[in-house]
Amino acid sequence: MHPHDLNRANGSESVDEATLVAALRAGQEWAFEVMVRTFGGRLLAVARRFTRNEEDARDIVQTAYLSAFRALHTFSEQAQLSTWLHRIVVNAALMKLRSRKRKPEESIEPLLPTFQADGHHVEEFADWAAPADALLEREETRATVRECVSQLPDHYRTVLLLRDIEELSTQEVAETLGMTPTAVKVRLHRARQALSTLLRRHYAVPPRMTTAARNP
Repeated sequence: MHPHDLNRANGSESVDEATLVAALRAGQEWAFEVMVRTFGGRLLAVARRFTRNEEDARDIVQTAYLSAFRALHTFSEQAQLSTWLHRIVVNAALMKLRSRKRKPEESIEPLLPTFQADGHHVEEFADWAAPADALLEREETRATVRECVSQLPDHYRTVLLLRDIEELSTQEVAETLGMTPTAVKVRLHRARQALSTLLRRHYAVPPRMTTAARNP
């Protein structure tokens, strides 16, 4: 089937995934074009979450396409092509991050809440301390949340994305990154606190002093 024969709905191409996968397996050039046109934008957006470099993001997607072609024989007809490609892009992004020369880990300390001498937080941050996926459900703040997530140091951003956005379990994140589950939980907690700080700064939300801080 030629791409012009694909059904159109809502003014855009509606891809018959079974037909598209069969054509991809047959090496049909039009199928690749349709795949890129249909899924390319979303896949690039996923890659951008894991790297702040546009060139790296595009490399990740290209690597993912190659990996997908090599693994087409493993694609299950019961699965969604978009979900399958999404997972391949995430894996390609993680491989890209691992392939970088080891460099000192960026400090997240400037973005973490400070404490009073008695151990209480100097400020409350509950308003912006929700998991990233919950924050992204707020339409009015979605773009800002994505931008703030992109500012997190790589090691923390990756854990946050895998746990909150990709919805992997703590154990799955630990296995994927070669960390202990406890280390994942600590890093995720710190990443959420840092994201909270960045969001407060963006919206210029004044610190709310805790009761202990107001009444020492």
